[in-house]
Amino acid sequence: MNTRTSMAQREEIIRRTIYVSDIDQQVYKLHILAFYLLTCWVVDCRICGDPKSILRFAFIEFTDEDGARTALNLSGTMLGYYPVRVLPSKTAIAPVNPTFLPRNDDEREMCSRTIYCTNIDKKIHKYSGGSNLFGACGLVQVYRLRLLGDYHHSTRIAFVEFVQVFTYLCSMDL
Repeated sequence: MNTRTSMAQREEIIRRTIYVSDIDQQVYKLHILAFYLLTCWVVDCRICGDPKSILRFAFIEFTDEDGARTALNLSGTMLGYYPVRVLPSKTAIAPVNPTFLPRNDDEREMCSRTIYCTNIDKKIHKYSGGSNLFGACGLVQVYRLRLLGDYHHSTRIAFVEFVQVFTYLCSMDL
């Protein structure tokens, strides 16, 4: 496959992809898939944004361009408590590198107990919070905390692995 062919394929994928903004924080991937299933089969869906803000957005790729064009007509439709805005995407959804995916049941279970956090103040250190956090469900136990950062960014990121799966949902309030 040459460069021209791969660029043409990428452009075709972009034409099959839409950008959806103003997604209610109570709307999950399954809601979005059900919402757009009436237009065409969905190939991929990525939701992005802060769970404390209504400013979440998603990229949705369909099996064909007609499905994406039909989905554009759903702009202004209520999904949750807010009308969504639907536009053609300017980019394709980046594929997930399969080497980063869980390879067995233990890794899948670990992923189900882990969240990714951003905008963490650099004054926060691994041991300053202890092994417990207080969330919507009360005190939740942290199994493992991995803080990452560098000198180029003013904040840090973290991966927080909880002891129990249900505490993942409680952590959305932190």
